[in-house]
This record gives sequence, C-alpha cells and structure tokens, in this order.
Amino acid sequence: MTSREIREAFLAFFNDKGHQIVPSAPVVIKNDPTLMFTNAGMNQFKDILLGEAQALYPRVADTQRCLRVSGKHNDLEEVGIDTYHHTLFEMLGNWSFGDYFKKEAITWSWELLTEVYKLDKDRLYVTIFEGDPADGLPKDEEAYNFWSAIIAEDRILLGNKKDNFWEMGDIGPCGPCSEIHVDCRPDAERQTVDGRTLVNADHPQVIEIWNLVFMQFNRQKDGSLKPLPAKHVDTGMGFERLVRVIQGKASNYDTDVFRPIINYIAERAGVSYGANEQTDIAMRVMADHIRAISFTIADGQLPSNNKAGYVIRRILRRAVRYAYTFLHFKEPFLHELVPLLAKQFEGVFDELSAQQEFVQKVVLEEEQSFLRTLVTGVQRFENYIGNGDAKMIDGGFAFELYDTYGFPIDLTGLLAREKGWTVDMQGFQQALEAQKSRSRAATAVDTGDWVVLREEDQVDFVGYDQLTCHTEILKYRKISTKGVDQYQLVLAKTPFYAEGGGQMGDTGVLIVADTGEQLAITDTKKEHGLIVHFTPHLPKDLSATLVAKVDVAKRRETEGNHSATHLLHAALKQVLGTHVNQKGSLVNAEYLRFDFSHFAKVSEEELLQIERIVNAKIRENIPLKEERDVPFQQAVDAGVTALFGEKYGDRVRVITFDDQFSKELCGGTHVRATGQIGFFKIVAESAVAAGVRRIEAITGSRAEQFIYEQIDIVSKFKELLNNPKDFVKALSKVVDENSHLKKEIERTVAERALSLKQDLAAKVVPVNGVNFLAEKIDVPNADAVKTLAYALKGYVDNLFLVLGTVIGDKPGLTVVISDNLVSDRGWNAGVIVRELAREIQGGGGGQPFYATAGGKDASGLDRALVKAKSYVDDHTKVIKDDE
Repeated sequence: MTSREIREAFLAFFNDKGHQIVPSAPVVIKNDPTLMFTNAGMNQFKDILLGEAQALYPRVADTQRCLRVSGKHNDLEEVGIDTYHHTLFEMLGNWSFGDYFKKEAITWSWELLTEVYKLDKDRLYVTIFEGDPADGLPKDEEAYNFWSAIIAEDRILLGNKKDNFWEMGDIGPCGPCSEIHVDCRPDAERQTVDGRTLVNADHPQVIEIWNLVFMQFNRQKDGSLKPLPAKHVDTGMGFERLVRVIQGKASNYDTDVFRPIINYIAERAGVSYGANEQTDIAMRVMADHIRAISFTIADGQLPSNNKAGYVIRRILRRAVRYAYTFLHFKEPFLHELVPLLAKQFEGVFDELSAQQEFVQKVVLEEEQSFLRTLVTGVQRFENYIGNGDAKMIDGGFAFELYDTYGFPIDLTGLLAREKGWTVDMQGFQQALEAQKSRSRAATAVDTGDWVVLREEDQVDFVGYDQLTCHTEILKYRKISTKGVDQYQLVLAKTPFYAEGGGQMGDTGVLIVADTGEQLAITDTKKEHGLIVHFTPHLPKDLSATLVAKVDVAKRRETEGNHSATHLLHAALKQVLGTHVNQKGSLVNAEYLRFDFSHFAKVSEEELLQIERIVNAKIRENIPLKEERDVPFQQAVDAGVTALFGEKYGDRVRVITFDDQFSKELCGGTHVRATGQIGFFKIVAESAVAAGVRRIEAITGSRAEQFIYEQIDIVSKFKELLNNPKDFVKALSKVVDENSHLKKEIERTVAERALSLKQDLAAKVVPVNGVNFLAEKIDVPNADAVKTLAYALKGYVDNLFLVLGTVIGDKPGLTVVISDNLVSDRGWNAGVIVRELAREIQGGGGGQPFYATAGGKDASGLDRALVKAKSYVDDHTKVIKDDE
C-alpha cells in the first residue's frame, strides 16, 4: 500500500464505524496559552475533554499534523541522527466523547491492523496499565480482559505509570492507556531474542505504533484524582511509523513519505543516499525539517526571534546548517523542496499548495539571511581558535555560537575536532540551563484549581447585542504571575468579548447588584473554550447577582478599528492584487495593525489609493450585514474570505460590508455601519518578514487628532518662514540653502582632517618592516576619520594604522592595513578591530584592509592602542623568526 492508500484506509474504516471525519487543525495554536504548537491529535478536542465545550459529534476521526520540538517533547537534536524521530508528523486518531469505551477501541484497533492492513499477528504486542498503589490506581483489568479475548495472554504486557498512564498535564483529564507495539526484526533475530523483552526498551525495530487512551479521571492541583462525568477514548497512531511497518522498511525515511524528497536532495547534491552516514543524516534532517517549516508558515507562524517564531527559525537554520556543512549547498536550496511537498499533500492538507509561492518566498529569504549569519559564525569560530591556545572551546562561547549564530553543539564539536580541540560540554550545558531557567521564570504562572459554584453546560455570550447584563459567577480560580495574584472568573452570562482574531479583550466592571461593590475587569480571554475574566479581587459574596458592564467608549473605538481592518483587507486586494492575504492583526482602542502577504514595499501612491478606497466606503455608511450560525462550507462556497491558519467550526459567523466588497469570517465586534468609523489614516508601512508587510492605521477620534497635529506642524513651519504665499517653494529654498551650507562644512572638516596627515605621518614608527601608528585623534565626525585614514594609507607604505576617537561621547576605533600586508601576511582589519573593540566594550567589522568599531567605554581606548602594538610586535616577530 502507498502512504496515501494507508491514510485513506484509516479514515474509511472509522467512517464506516460511525465516526465523523474532521479536518486537521492548524499546527499553530492560538487560543491555548499552555501550548505553542499542536503536539497531539487531541489538542483540538481539549475543550471537550475538559468538559468546557459540547461535542458536535460523539465519534470523530482524523489525521492531524503535529509538531514536537519544545517542552518535554523536544526531540529536535535527535531528528535525522536516528531513523524514526521527526519534528512534524501525522497523527491518525479516533475519539469517543462519552460514547463507546475500551471494548470498541480495542476491538477496532485489532481489526484495522490485522484485517485491513494485514499485519502479522505474531509480531504484535500490547501493553496495559499495571496499576499504581501510591496513586490509588488498580491494574486495568477491564482492558486486560478485552485484549485476552483477542490475543495470546503472553503478548499482553504490564506497563508502569510512565508508559501506560496518560496525563494531559500536571492537572486535567487523564487515564490508563493501552499501547500496541510491533516487532519489525528479521525472523532469525526474533527466534533468538524474545520480543517481549524489547517492548518499551528503545529498540529501533520494536516500536509502538498506536496508543489507546481511556480518559476516566481529572487530576486536581493537589494531585488527587476525580472521576470524569463522562468517559472518553483518545487514540493516536503515528502515521510515518505505520507506513514504515506496512511497507516493510527499516526506517521511516525509507518509505514513500520521505524518499521522493530525499531522492531529489541526493540528485541535486550529487550524492547517493545510503553511501555515507554524514550525508544521510543531512538529507534526513532536510527532508524532515522542510515539512515542519512549510506547514507552520502556511498555518500562519512566520520565523522570528521569539516564542513560536524562534522555534521555526531554529528548525530552518538547523536544516540549512546540515545542507551547508555536509552537502555543500552554499546557496539557498531548501525552498526548492516546497513544491514537492505541496504536491505530495494535495487533497490531504491543501493549505500548503494554496500558499506555495508565499511559503517558498519566506523560506528563501530566511535561507539567504542565515547563510550570511553562518559565514559570520564560522569566522567568529576561526577567530576564537586563532586567538587561543587552551585547546578547549569555552562552554560560554559554544553557547554563544548556539544561541546567536544557530550552531548546534554537534557542529561546534565537529569544527573543534577538525582543529584538534575539544568543547567544554559542562559549561555549555550550564549556560543552556541558565537560559531555560530565565525563560521559565519569565513565563511561569501558578494556577489553582477551579472552584465550581454552579454547574452549567454553556456560557451565554451576549456581547454582540448587549454591553450590560445581569449574571452570576459559575466558577473561579486564583492565578499568580511573577508573585502577583489575581483571579479568573467564568460567568453564566457575559457581554465581555474575549481576545481573539486579533481583537483585544474587553475591560470594564462587575457590580454587585445589592451592595454596589465594584470589581475591575482588566482583561478577557478565551481559554479552552471558556470566556475567562481577569480581576484583582473577588466579590465578598460569591453567590451574589452581578451587573457586568463593558467599557463602552473603549469597545466603540475598538469596533471602529476592527471594521476598518475588513475594509483595509478588501482595499489591499483591490490595489495590490488578489494574492494579498491576512497574516496577522492587532485591533485595540488605540490603533489597528494589519499584516499581509506581499513581496514589495507598498508605494506612497498605492497607500494613498488604499486610504481613499477605505474612506470612500466609510462615507458610503454601508450597513453591517451579520450572519450567525452559517454552515462553514456554505460560507466558503459563497466566496467569503477565510484566513489560513484559523480553525473554524462547522458553523461560522459572516461579516459583510457590501456583498461586492468585503465578506469575511469573523468572530469580532463591529460597527453597525461604516460611517461610525469616522476617518481612516495610515500612519506606517513596513516589512515584518520575508513576503509579509505591515500597515498601521488609526480611525475615529485618534485619526482626527492626528490630522489636527499635522495641520499644527504645518502652521508652525509657516510661522518660522514668515507665512510665505508659496509655502512649498519657501521651504525648498531653505532646504537648498541648508544643503549648500552642509557641503561647505564637510569640505572644511575634510581639509582640517587632511591637515593632520603630516603630523600623524611624522609619528609613524617602523616595527620589523611594518610602519606602525596607533593614535587618538580629535575630529568632528566619522567621515573625517575615514578621509584621514585613507589619506595616510595612500601616503605611507606598509602601514598598520589604528585611530581612536570619541565622537558624541561614543568611543570608536578605525583600523587600516596596507594592501600588501593583507595579501602577504594574511592580516584582516575586520578581525583585528573586533578584538581591539573588546577594550571599549563594543564590536565592529569591515573589510580586510579597512574596518571600524564602536563601543561604550572611552577609557578603554588607550588599552586598545597598546593591544594593537602588541599584535604587530607578536605577528611580525613570528614572521621574522621564520625568515
């Protein structure tokens, strides 16, 4: 069977068993603060498992793309080294929400594996939970009995809590699980070593392929277990492992999931897969990582320097490093793999093929940027080696290469071994752990258990229609962030909009109806499907009736900005092209920020055209057309704009401002007619990432204030110019006069600098055949330093020149080396100036014959000049001795 046939057989099997086949959720998670990425098939059903949302279907099945590269599932450095770890993988799963339980899950799993996929029963083993008396948990006799009716009892193995008791986290749903393992070893080896002894022993050929989780309990903060009101089944089967087993391969990478991409890489690199361990690892890394990179970008997460974006950037850079180091791809190559991947997943995950050009562009830009960084990192390494004699790379420096230049520790180790050096691994691990500790401390939140006051199945959100309502607290909990306590409340009925779709959450007050006591609502978010209200205090009477009041002025400003983003999106498509798609947004009461796919800077003329279109639509006072509870497919078929990377339910809300202009799926709040927006003004346009631009804009009263401020600035300029009739002409005259005066000043400064040439040339001293000068000078700007340095270079042969300056309270260094010294002695001004700059707490660089550096500590200039003399003494002495 091909991998496509294997996937289709799974979904067809469970469809026949009454399961609703649902699409994969995006791999990027947006409404769960505990996770960056979807790392298991159950993530999109978390709200149901927590009892905080109703299941639309009692039985579902899907194939979910997952990413495991952070937290306790961090296998990144193993990927490619072995043959079965992956970053992105597919998880085939079937779920029961309070419907069937252990019997059906066990029976159907066996039926699918042995009757549909035809796996050899003699190669299969199952595990069940052996129990844990310390936790008050008995052996899972129920699962044992069901399995014993299917498989020989000597193939049913007992597993401990680590392997056979599944927990969502420190708190939350949990329960025993039953794993299915397959022994892929050759028959001869199976005859000599009993497969039972290799289950859960990390044997590469005896592997788990399916985990059946039976959720029965809810783990409390104090560690105790409470039975769940409804029992659920959550199963997950690794698709890549399953394909490997069915296709009879020794490695996941040998299947048709990966081989087309590996073969393409091998052909382009001019190598053969299987011929060399290092090149094989590099090809596996690239084939795996391009999947994670491509799907996360398609799902809306761009590479960046923080949080989820940093994780994706690390994955991409790891792939580029292996391509550069072991396959000798010195030019960008990864982006070439995107079309192959998009073709492979057509009809499965169409998000990638729909955005193929955009994803390729982002990957290409990231490759180009990192290849430049990689070269710099290698130079940094070479400079470190060249200036030391300890034969050991300091752990802190190894961590700097890892953190700043993206070098994995194994690459640093490889480079070190080539030089006959070692790496201080203990120091590296200490630096790495220190960073992780800082990261954990910055994000640590201590969350208590929910205290339930009233049992309700559904929270009633009335905020589309009301900004005030009577309500009660359903449950609350205390949370502590960096030692600051506050509370989260869930209300029976709420007008507060929870942060989502780029719109910030509402603020306002809760008023105790009987006493008038007020509680500030500082934020509103959605967590696991719940609308959660943040407040510094609890009411004295937790059972009291409350009046929930949204901050009306703030909501109205926010609605104006949100509706303006819809008009902006449509205008961008009209002016720039239909390729424009939203890639992110932020909407609050102050301004709006809109990120969109586009590969060039938006010109001033285009921005003006976009503004005019939006303001024309505002003046038309187009009434809002809001449709709630629309079937998703019906909305899409009607031409509504849906955003990539969003997880939509079966029924959606459609926001329309003119059927022929703007129709989008949106859960946010909006003006009743576009005239309420007032006025729209773009205040900034910039690049966010490769292929992504950002527009920032203001509306309403803030746009009005902005216009008045601009008028005031113009008025003040006119006053300064004595209110000329032709303001533009008068200002142009002042600019021209200023330019002329500036050139005069620059000429005077240059002449002054050149007048120093003779004085400095007289101070040059010979050092073993090199004319050396290291001097502090007083000049007004950097151009004067450069002019003087080049003048001396042309005037004095065999020159090694270092000039120290303090310009505007900032120290600087300039190093100039004659061309013949660069070529004959291999000296490099860029490398030397970086070393000297340490004395002034700075850094810099440049060309081999000319380089500059800036710093913070002017008192170090004298030390830097002395250090320059030592450099020349040491390096010319070596050459003289050799001669």
